[in-house]
Amino acid sequence: MAEDCELCDIICYGPYVPIKVLEELPFSMAKTSKEYTEVDKIVVEKNFRAKKILVCRIGPKEYNRISTCDTTKEIWDLLQTGHEGTTQVKHSKIDMLTTEYELFKMTNDESIQDMHTRFTSVINELHSLDEIIPRNMLVRKILNFLPSSWESKVNVITESKDL
Repeated sequence: MAEDCELCDIICYGPYVPIKVLEELPFSMAKTSKEYTEVDKIVVEKNFRAKKILVCRIGPKEYNRISTCDTTKEIWDLLQTGHEGTTQVKHSKIDMLTTEYELFKMTNDESIQDMHTRFTSVINELHSLDEIIPRNMLVRKILNFLPSSWESKVNVITESKDL
């Protein structure tokens, strides 16, 4: 578990770089690999392990995009921007999906399963952008747009107040 946290820190904040202290300016600089202690080697190995985790989990199209990156932090930032977009793009996506959620209705020719799949897709996209809608609100939303043939079932569920 601790190793997972360390790898996550390396990915999010950048690699560990062993430093040596000097007596004159610049007072410190990166060690060469020949100067590494055993502890330095272990931590630097975690840098490589973190990079391997990211690189092995992506497809060839994304690999071409990140192949010039030197650190896991660079890879992570590039992938994050590519998938989520900039903060402005992320907020635009959230606004668009929130509107889609608010206007969501079941179509006349749609089955309950198809409607649920479509609804879940919108909710999952919002969730992936850290926009979480409470479960009771999701249930109420679905109950509100079910067809009239479901009215007796909706009444029973609503009256139970166990949403």
